[in-house]
Amino acid sequence: MNQNQQKQPLDPIWYNGKEINAIGFARAFMEAHPLKCVHDRVYDVNGHIPDEEVQQMIFAEVEPYLMKGDVKKTVLNLTNALKYCAHSEALPIQADRVHFANGTYYLDGAFSSEMQFCLNRLAVKYNPNAPEPKRWLAFLKELFYEEDIPAFQEFMGYLLIPSNKAQQMLLLIGNGGEGKSRVGRVLRAILGDNMNTSSIVKLATNRFARADLEGKLLMLDDDMNMSALPDTNILKAIITMEDKIDLERKGKQSYQGFLYARLIGFGNGSLAALYDKSDGFYRRQLILKVREKPPDRKDDPFLGDRLIREAEGIALWCLEGLHRLMRNQFRFTISERTQRNMAEIRHIDNNVLDFLGSTGYIRFDPVTHATTKELFQTYRRWCEDNVEKPFTERTFSTILRNNEGRLNITYDKNLDAGYGKKARGYHGVHVLINTQL
Repeated sequence: MNQNQQKQPLDPIWYNGKEINAIGFARAFMEAHPLKCVHDRVYDVNGHIPDEEVQQMIFAEVEPYLMKGDVKKTVLNLTNALKYCAHSEALPIQADRVHFANGTYYLDGAFSSEMQFCLNRLAVKYNPNAPEPKRWLAFLKELFYEEDIPAFQEFMGYLLIPSNKAQQMLLLIGNGGEGKSRVGRVLRAILGDNMNTSSIVKLATNRFARADLEGKLLMLDDDMNMSALPDTNILKAIITMEDKIDLERKGKQSYQGFLYARLIGFGNGSLAALYDKSDGFYRRQLILKVREKPPDRKDDPFLGDRLIREAEGIALWCLEGLHRLMRNQFRFTISERTQRNMAEIRHIDNNVLDFLGSTGYIRFDPVTHATTKELFQTYRRWCEDNVEKPFTERTFSTILRNNEGRLNITYDKNLDAGYGKKARGYHGVHVLINTQL
């Protein structure tokens, strides 16, 4: 440290013996560490650098020259100067390549060791000669039914690129103890800081939560809260997002930004919504039920470590799934088992569908009709008979409207209700019981 407060020949150009020139420091820092700043977020060739890490880098450079004053304030001022000097247009969202730790893999099969500025650089290296991940493959056979592994492989590959084209989230459902958490450890070994661990409920209800996903490839909820979601609009928007969305951070002005984070949830049931019983909510969930844990299985406490050692081979396995998903136009390979499970879960969460498929209460016939009120009263009777909790009139009416085409019924807001009255109702369905009792 210079005790005489005068500039010495070996001092940096941004220090005059008394003060640090913030702009001069920022430009010199960027010559040594090429950076770009987009929406107040700093990037280098390895992707996003958190502000805390940037500040530590700055402090390490200027520590010998901090004679007096508020160290924290000085570092923050230099950080702001650096961000201004590094200001850049948004980095491109490159869904045609995967940025590995040692270079760039292009989805046409080419690989370059060039390190490009990117939004997301994986923590794992691309190694085309990596051995087959035998322990990982054996683990998957223990965790999944054989016919569901292709869909899981495709979703794992889907996470490697910044894209929401498949427009589904993944839910792994089991009773507990099957080994789902090991999947999270493998994902962290591959994605590194490109994934967040958080809560789907928080994402759906906290307006600041979605900004935390900017620039992330994945949000993992490893212990889903099974409470019914009060609102699903934000969740559905994020799953299908292909345009900008409003992002807001505490204490800062909101702005328009891109989100391409995919969602994975581990739990013992599917997501449920208080009010949204639409097909749009359910079709955005890819639900894979895992195998039950064998009662005599002895868990390996080191399994996660063994799987992580196969990360390079697992990354190649993920790429195989990504290529297959792309050939299938971003449609997952869904087994008949999973199709049945997803249909069953939808019916469990929506007893109106069970009512519409019941016998003895209503009849579908193109020459018949019924008012919405008559249908709702019949539904209430069905709920009483089957010990089910009925939805509200509004929710019931919405579900009917959403299933018009599937049921071959037609909505009419001027249906003949008798005695010269007109009411809302449907052609093609008839009530079989006396709703006045």
